[in-house]
Amino acid sequence: MSAYRSGTIAVFGRPNVGKSTLINRLLGHKLLITSPKPQTTRHRILGIKTTTAAQFLYLDTPGLTWGGKGALARQMDSATASAIAEADCLVLVAACPRLQDDDERALLFVKSLREDRPLILALNKVDRVAQKETLLPLMAALAERRIVAEIVPLSARDGSNVEALETVIARFLPERAALYPEDQLSDRSDRFVAAEFVREQVFRRFAKEIPYVTTVDIESFREEKRLVRIEAVIYVEKEGQKAILVGQGGAGLKAVGSAARRTLEHHFGRKVYLGLWVKVRQGWSDDARALQSLGYGGDN
Repeated sequence: MSAYRSGTIAVFGRPNVGKSTLINRLLGHKLLITSPKPQTTRHRILGIKTTTAAQFLYLDTPGLTWGGKGALARQMDSATASAIAEADCLVLVAACPRLQDDDERALLFVKSLREDRPLILALNKVDRVAQKETLLPLMAALAERRIVAEIVPLSARDGSNVEALETVIARFLPERAALYPEDQLSDRSDRFVAAEFVREQVFRRFAKEIPYVTTVDIESFREEKRLVRIEAVIYVEKEGQKAILVGQGGAGLKAVGSAARRTLEHHFGRKVYLGLWVKVRQGWSDDARALQSLGYGGDN
C-alpha cells in the first residue's frame, strides 16, 4: 500500500493566467473569486482537498507585479513570495500558446528563491488553441532547458487535463499524514469568504468604471438556524466612485448585492441576508495602517 502524502502547493504566475480558476477546479468547488480584472486575488488563500491517498493544500497567490507601486502592491508581492518560500511543491501557471516575458521572469524568480523545490509548469487555456500540436515545440524547448520538473497542458475553464496535473503534484508531495481535518476546506473564515464574494461582484460589474482600489469589510456576520445575516461595507477612494457604484436609485449596489447573495447562498447552503453600504476612505490602498485594519497582511 502506498504511503499517504500531504503538502502545500504554491500556485503562482503573472496576473490573469487563470490561477484562481484552476484551484477552484482542482478543489471541486468555488472558494476563490475570479474576474477579468487583473490582480483580482489580493491575499494568499489556502484551499484544502483531502482524498484517500493525499491531502493537497493549494495556496492561491496574487499575480506577480514585479515591484508595483503602493502599499497594497507591496503587500501582494510579499504574500506571493511567502507562499513560494514555504511550499513543498510549486506550480507556475502560464497561458497558451507561448510564454510571455513575465512568465520567463517568474521561472527564474522562483528557481532563485526555491531551487530545492519541484516546479511544475501548468500551460493553461489550451481550449483556446485550435491546433494542439503547435504547443509541442514550446514544450520540447522547455523540457530541454530542464528548468521545470513537469509540463502539463490543461484548461482550467473546462477541466481538460486538470486531473493529470493533480496526479503529477501528488508524486512530489512529502510522505506524511494529513495536516488538516478531512472536512476542512480552507484556512480562511466565513467572514473572509463573504467579503471576497462581494468584492468579486463589484469587479465583475464595474470592471471599467470602478478602479482597482475597491475593498470590502464585513461589519457583522451572524449565523442563525436557517439564515446567515451579513452586513458589509464597500470602500472606495473617491465620491465619484461611490456614485457610480451605488447607481441611479441604488440600482448598481442592488445588482452587486443580489449576485453576491446568490453566490453566498450556494456556498453556505442556506438563505443569506446581505446588507451593503458604500463608503469613501481616501488613500486606503497606500496606507499601511488602513490595509491592516481591512485585513491585508494577516488571516481573517
